[in-house]
This record gives sequence, C-alpha cells and structure tokens, in this order.
Amino acid sequence: MAFESLSDKLSAAFKKLRSKGKLSESDIKDAMREVKLALLEADVNYKVVKDFIKTVSERSVGAQVLESLTPAQQVVKIVNEELTALMGGENARIEFASKPPTVILMCGLQGSGKTTHAAKLAKYFKDKEGCRPLLIACDVYRPAAIEQLKIVGEKAGARVFEMGQGDPVEIAREGLKFARDHGHDLVIVDTAGRLHIDEALMDELKRIEAAVSPNEILLVVDSMTGQDAVTVADTFNKALPVSGIILTKLDSDTRGGAAISVRQVTGKPIKFSGVGEKIEDLEPFHPGRMASRILGMGDVLTLIEKAQESVDEKEAEKLAKKLQQNSFDMNDLLEQMQQIKKMGSMRSIVSMIPGISGKVTDENLEQGDRQMKIIEAMIQSMTKRERENPSIINPSRKRRIAAGSGTRVEDVNRLLKQFDQMKQMMKKMGGLGKKGFKRRMKFPPMNM
Repeated sequence: MAFESLSDKLSAAFKKLRSKGKLSESDIKDAMREVKLALLEADVNYKVVKDFIKTVSERSVGAQVLESLTPAQQVVKIVNEELTALMGGENARIEFASKPPTVILMCGLQGSGKTTHAAKLAKYFKDKEGCRPLLIACDVYRPAAIEQLKIVGEKAGARVFEMGQGDPVEIAREGLKFARDHGHDLVIVDTAGRLHIDEALMDELKRIEAAVSPNEILLVVDSMTGQDAVTVADTFNKALPVSGIILTKLDSDTRGGAAISVRQVTGKPIKFSGVGEKIEDLEPFHPGRMASRILGMGDVLTLIEKAQESVDEKEAEKLAKKLQQNSFDMNDLLEQMQQIKKMGSMRSIVSMIPGISGKVTDENLEQGDRQMKIIEAMIQSMTKRERENPSIINPSRKRRIAAGSGTRVEDVNRLLKQFDQMKQMMKKMGGLGKKGFKRRMKFPPMNM
C-alpha cells in the first residue's frame, strides 16, 4: 500500500505523544527524532528532511502547542501542514493553450512509463475535459514502442500519429500539423528514453521542444526508485524547462521518498500520479490529500470523487426503487460489485478511509479482492431466471453453478444465504418510510 511503511512509523511516533497528555520540549525533540528517522528510511532527501524537521520543531515548541489542551494533535496538525507545503501546497494543473492545440511533451528515462502515461493523460483529458487528443509516436528506437503506443492509445480512445522509424523531430513537426488539420485540441508527444541520461537524449529532446513549442513538458519518473527518481528529476530539470512531474507506481511505493522530496529539490510541481496498471489509473496530485494519507488520516475527498465517477445516477435511482419494492436481485448485486471495482482495488479504496488503512493487512485486502472475483464468477454462471429469482436454485442447479464458476457447492450455498440475509435487512430498511418510521419508533406525544 502507498506510504504504508512511512505511515506506520509516523503513527507510532504520534501515538507516543498522545499518551503523554501535556508535552515538554524534550518530548517533542524525541518525537521529531523518530519522525526524522522514519523520513530518512522512506528515502526522503537528507537536506529536505533536515529543513522539514527544523521547521516543524520550531513551530511545535511554541506556546500555542505546549499550552494547548491537545498538544499532540497540534503537533500532528503542524506536520500535516508542513508535509502539504513540502509537496507543493496546492494541486498544480495543466496549462492549456489559449489557442488550440495544447501541446504536452513527455520525457523521462526508458522504463519510467512514458508511453503508458501518455495514453493515460489522453484518456484523462478526453473524459474530464472533453478533449480530442492526438498521440505522436516519437520513440523510434525502442523495439515495438510505436506498436505499444497504438495499443494503449486505442484503450484510451485516442488517435496515434506515426511515421515509422524516421526522424523524431520531423515526426513531431508533422504530427502537430496533422493535429491542426484534423481538429485535435490536445497533442501529447511520446519521446524516446535511455537507460541513463546522456547528451544525445537531451539534444534530441531540445530539438523536439524547438519544433513543437510545448505548453507543458512533463517529466515521468518511477517513484519506486526513491532517491534516484529525485536525482533524475533534478538532472532533466536543469537541461530542459520542465513544467511538471508525473510520478508512476505511487500505489506500490510503500516508502514515499520521491513524492516528498521531488518538489522541494526541483522546484517543479508533481501534477499527476500513476496509481495502477489500468488506463484510467491516473490521479491529479493533491499535496494536502497525500499528506493526509501519509499520516494515516485517509483521503475522503478522493474517495468521494471516485464514487461519483463510478456510480451512474440513473442506475442509483433504479436501485433505490428496487430497494423500496424489495425486488433487489442477483443482477443488482453484480452491478454494485462492478461499480465498486471501477473505483479501484480494495487496497486503493481502503487507503483512503480514515483510521482503517493501517489496521487492514495485505492478506485481508487480497482476500477481499479474491472473494469479489469468486462471487462475480458464481453470479455470472447463473441463468437469467436464476439471477432474477434465486429461490429456484435447487441442488442440481447449485452443482451446475459451482462447476461453471470453478467453486464448490458450499460456496454457492454461502452466497445464497448471505444474499437472503441481505434482502431481509433491506426489507426492514425499506419499511422505514415516514409513517412506518414513526409507527416503529412509537414516539410519545410531544407536549407543547
């Protein structure tokens, strides 16, 4: 889980503070020593850690904290504010051109995820802003790079412009011309990477930049590489006018060093983070929300946004009516499960719920994902009539469903029992209308 190791260590340090009640300067000094070690172990840049601890310590030993009724909470609040500031403060948005097309130039080392994230960006802006993106294939060196861009471009619903293994600068120039001629308002240029930074790579990127005059130059870095990611970002930033950073694999980075250090070292904002393998697994980077996740406070705003994106309003109204009429069936259960899956894995959902992320093990999360797949397989093995009316499922039908879903009859029995219990609960809830509610609660008359 993202930042899991760092979150656990910080939570332990703050737990000690909370157990003390009133705090002394010595208590805060001890806590800051633990915070410092936790950040260094998370691969955060040493200078960044040193400055961060100094700022937090100075604020924490003030009268406002030491004399407050909840000093430990005040310290956590200060750490939260300083972490947010460290990662950029506000969400940094993409600057769109006043006259289309907006041109985004992608750069980074080979293997950082440039091609995939070029398509993820196209998908994001197509869905959120209604853009007509064009992907330009300028990586002419890596085997199958153009083919890969076509595959991910198709998943994103974005057109791909390519001219084979030609001159990348000429391809970029012609691609931009094509975008203008065909009404594409967003152009994303996928460039070549190298295993290391060299003169040839930088020279080519500078020539492509001169050819297309990008509105944004986004550097893609792998957050899993920790300090190396920060070093790469700093080197690219010194050679090119980088405007923002995309951190990939942030969902797998249990330490979080790159996310915390890169903004401070380069002075460039993190604009997006890759949080999974699917084409839609791209999130705008919100420093405040990320700080809350790191401190184990969850990320309710992102969770709400994901829920709003995943839930169809018409389907929600239809489901509400079915609940009122007690006609909820297996089709509805399957639909609800698929909508939850659109929000991401159990791991990503749990990481956004305050107070839960640190208490749920990886084993629990994997078991939850596995269980959802099993239930889905069993429902999909049922006939239309069985889904609409599960009560008709007799022993021979159970055996067929179990065989079709690769499960056991006991699993089918368990699903049917749980579904029946769910329906009973929904029936009770459905009976609590305005009159029913008052009738059941039997309120005494109010004396006015």
